[in-house]
Amino acid sequence: MICAAFLLTLLCIVELHVVETSKDAPDYLEPFFCHGGLEVIYPELDVDKCLIISKDRKLREKISRTWKAPEIHFPGAKKGKLYVLVMVDPDAPSRAKPTSAYWRHWLVVNIEGNDLKKGKMRGKILTEYDPPTPPQKSGFHRYQIMLFEQLPHTPVLLSDEEKSSRGKWDFPAFITRFNLGEPVAALQFLTQNFKD
Repeated sequence: MICAAFLLTLLCIVELHVVETSKDAPDYLEPFFCHGGLEVIYPELDVDKCLIISKDRKLREKISRTWKAPEIHFPGAKKGKLYVLVMVDPDAPSRAKPTSAYWRHWLVVNIEGNDLKKGKMRGKILTEYDPPTPPQKSGFHRYQIMLFEQLPHTPVLLSDEEKSSRGKWDFPAFITRFNLGEPVAALQFLTQNFKD
């Protein structure tokens, strides 16, 4: 039942603590998505709450073209536990027509709690980091980063079909297949094409 509630939440919109004020910036009212104390750290941007990436300092361009995978820090990680990190875009190729949702931007499994607590994430990469690159004139995209506790002695893998494409990923089925339940921590940021 809890897992079903989370899966429904994935399809919903979230409240944002707005970094930028814009008539184009969406107004979301669901504060429960961002929770758990997860930190996503890019060179000039620390995402520790739901926000909209600002045009200031060319942050939208840097997050799309310059910066590599962010550091992930989770102070609530437990010693001896393993975690799964997922980053998806539920708005691919556009929020109006998300025909390629969920676009899988990053998937790392077998992340040790001790490392995660120190911000030194190491694990088995199933999908290499792919930076947010929303198409021009597609509006704002939500980039959701979620951390799940991995069940002991349970290998988490992608099927051959899932490996063949990042797009149209059945993320809810993946969660169910590996009994991941609800994320222990989650963040979301919005950005749009830096040329828009």
